[in-house]
Amino acid sequence: MTLAITDDLALPKKRSRVLAKFLKNRSALFGAAIVLFFVAVAIVAPLVAPYDPVKPSFMTIRKPPSALFWFGTDELGRDVFSRMLWGARASLSAGVISVAIAVALGVPFGLVSGYFGGWIDAAISRSTDAMLAIPFLIFAIALAAFLGPSLSNAMIAIGLSAMPIFIRLTRGQVLSIKAEDYVEGARAIGLPDFWIILRYILPNVIPPILVQATLTIASAIIAEASLSFLGLGQQPPNPSWGSMLNTAKNFMEQAPWMSFFPGSAIFLIVLGFNLLGDGLRDALDPREH
Repeated sequence: MTLAITDDLALPKKRSRVLAKFLKNRSALFGAAIVLFFVAVAIVAPLVAPYDPVKPSFMTIRKPPSALFWFGTDELGRDVFSRMLWGARASLSAGVISVAIAVALGVPFGLVSGYFGGWIDAAISRSTDAMLAIPFLIFAIALAAFLGPSLSNAMIAIGLSAMPIFIRLTRGQVLSIKAEDYVEGARAIGLPDFWIILRYILPNVIPPILVQATLTIASAIIAEASLSFLGLGQQPPNPSWGSMLNTAKNFMEQAPWMSFFPGSAIFLIVLGFNLLGDGLRDALDPREH
């Protein structure tokens, strides 16, 4: 009882220290600002997009950036700015949802594998090793091709491809945590395994998972853009930064703006998530508290 009270009192102080350290990290704040900007863009896209993102206009084909079309138009006369706004929804959704799938599937397997050990650990670990032997993007492309071309199938493919990362990370954390005295004490007084995992192990596994998830979102956005570029993700005429790049590759000399803006957006959002993830890793590092 005393230990639980002490933990409850220490938790707010620890959270305030983590927040203070994060707020002192300028690169992390810059990354967070980039991420929040693109999230806001994705949310308000229907309200601020000046044109229909999928309706062609053959009178305005490949117009350069101007006051009328801020980012120019594409090969069908569609406003690139409007397509960029709507494309942010597809790219961010793919990144967040695919990583959520990976976490939801990977963390339970990692918890079970690390806590119980034995043949369960061996089976899960060997299966994970086999999946990790295949490069992440190649695995995602193969799964997306098997499931069929669509944004939802691309999310599932990316999520399943990223799942082994979270299995291995969670298993490693559990192996370290379950040897701690408070876990041994919980076992000694007869607490059930499910309660020990839920109450004592999972909370200590969450910080590294959060950091890894943030960094993996950046990889997932690149993977979604790659799948859409190959025709396995978002399907035309619906906009996606990857599919926009796929179209733009045919007009690099005539209309360079068609590739510049979606390429820049992918670069910035990936940079933002990487900086945010690095900042979270530094702020949540237990050695600093």
